[in-house]
Amino acid sequence: MIADVLIKNASELVTARGAKGSPKTKEGMEDLGIIRNGALAIGGKEIVAVGETDEILATIRRAGTVIDATDRIVLPGFVDCHTHLVFGGSREDEFIQKIEGRSYLETMQRNGGILSTVEKTREALTSPGALMNRAQAFLDKMLAFGTTTAEIKTGYGLTTESELGLLKIIAGLKESQPVDIVSTFLGAHAFPKEYKKRKADYIQLVLGMLERVKTEGLAEYCDVFVEVGAFSLSEARTILEQAKKQGLKLKLHAGEFNDIGGAELGAELGATSIDHLDYISERGMELMAENKTIGVLLPGVPFHLMTNKYAPARKLIEAGVPIALATDFNPGSCPTLSMQMIISLACRQLKMTPAEAINAATINAAYALDRGDKIGSIEVGKRADIIVLDIPHHQQLPYWFGVNLVVRVVKNGVITE
Repeated sequence: MIADVLIKNASELVTARGAKGSPKTKEGMEDLGIIRNGALAIGGKEIVAVGETDEILATIRRAGTVIDATDRIVLPGFVDCHTHLVFGGSREDEFIQKIEGRSYLETMQRNGGILSTVEKTREALTSPGALMNRAQAFLDKMLAFGTTTAEIKTGYGLTTESELGLLKIIAGLKESQPVDIVSTFLGAHAFPKEYKKRKADYIQLVLGMLERVKTEGLAEYCDVFVEVGAFSLSEARTILEQAKKQGLKLKLHAGEFNDIGGAELGAELGATSIDHLDYISERGMELMAENKTIGVLLPGVPFHLMTNKYAPARKLIEAGVPIALATDFNPGSCPTLSMQMIISLACRQLKMTPAEAINAATINAAYALDRGDKIGSIEVGKRADIIVLDIPHHQQLPYWFGVNLVVRVVKNGVITE
């Protein structure tokens, strides 16, 4: 066999294999499929061989590039399955307000929060090239931290033209840089100021947006923020049912600050994932487990907002809910680009084990984007999205925090700089 890239001598080749057509749950989340002194070979954009180093070397006649991973671990690239990466401005002023004790919902009610970013993003959309360049820089940093696939939501335009403009920027990002992008329409992120007393009219506007989104093929998913002060269950149902008719797959923000039944609604409608879940009922957990609805946990949010209210990860795992992790990168509630930091928080605050957190950030996160058959694990035939970390054991990944442990990134079979 001739390989384009050979990675050998990994102290641990953390394959994350074993999902068998669906995300890992319960005790399956402890299985990382580790191969000690492991190696893998890449041909083109795909993984063509995986095993112990001696075994793989015996099958390789020649390799274009050889990476020696001695005393290092090798992982599948991280999948960040929940971000709001395209936005204008920043919100460090609100961060200071949080330190002083003001809640996120209080800030929203004073036309801050999401609406503050909406205003800045609408202004930035007058120069879409600059907004795209800024998002490109964020993606470059994410790639350096080991994220090889990311979902990007809209939701900071809240008019037809600005939401479509954001989706077109996301489409441009797909073509301009190596990180694979999944696009999500989140026109139902908040009620804009001009519709605060005309909520029914805004729902109709979002339904009209959905038709344009589908006709122009700009998004794969539709998401709704189901929360006190955002969209009610009935409002969310109206939007999500129409999105489903349009052929879009579904996601929900639910249980971030209150449990108003978003988990139950999402499970009923067949959502791919329900995200946040800091607040969730026992019934919500049962329905998500029954429907294999993925719970995307975002521990960076309560960490940044200083709420000290984290998702009940242990209960969710014990209930059989498949768990994924993501950054929720955005300017207001989680300004971090690092999935490594999220894994560290998952272990410290959600009490997930290192193995559970790694599976949640790779193979389960891939399933949260309906791509578990293509990415998220190191297996023959899957895309060659590989990262090398300068640690000898996977348990050191969450142990270190605030540093970048990634030393090599291979994306689609290409070694990035």
